[in-house]
Amino acid sequence: MPPLQAATICRVQKQNTQTQFKTQPGNTMNKPAANLTLNHPTAADLPRIMQIERAGFTAAEAASEAAMAERIRIINDTFIVARDASGTVIGFIVAAIINERYLHDELFAKSVPNPLHGGYCAILSLAVAPEQRGQGIAGQLLQALIATCRIARRDGITLTCLDALIPFYEKNGFTNEGISASQHAGEQWFNLVQDLPAAEAHG
Repeated sequence: MPPLQAATICRVQKQNTQTQFKTQPGNTMNKPAANLTLNHPTAADLPRIMQIERAGFTAAEAASEAAMAERIRIINDTFIVARDASGTVIGFIVAAIINERYLHDELFAKSVPNPLHGGYCAILSLAVAPEQRGQGIAGQLLQALIATCRIARRDGITLTCLDALIPFYEKNGFTNEGISASQHAGEQWFNLVQDLPAAEAHG
């Protein structure tokens, strides 16, 4: 699979049953990683994905291996991985489609198939391997997911994050809508939402 060029994710393209995310030149929040490919994970990627998940979250916050395997199988269309030139997964983002504006804790344990169109795309996890951080990979994964939401005419993208990560999401177009009702891992979470314009989401 060819490497990505720098910048704004603009479309998806079917190739050998995988969805390959392509880019066009443009501005990014961070310096983009070179020789990066974004596509959907397979079951074989589970061990590496779990390694990255556990490095990025506390034991209480991290998804279980069973939950992550279910996400790969059931909501693969909103699960995107970043691969280096060798094909190794170095980061990922996974989300589930819900009807509500804010995500609820039950989403972290159980996955159900995504509807084809509409709803809010609730980000469950965004993580990058420790040795690959600082290259803009998280931003590229986030923009790739947002692009798929536009194509699927979603109402918007929603997530919860800790206080320290609010600036990152605000720089990527999200609005802080206050403290979340989530009790996940006993932490205080904040609701961050990016609405898709009606003409863009449903046009």
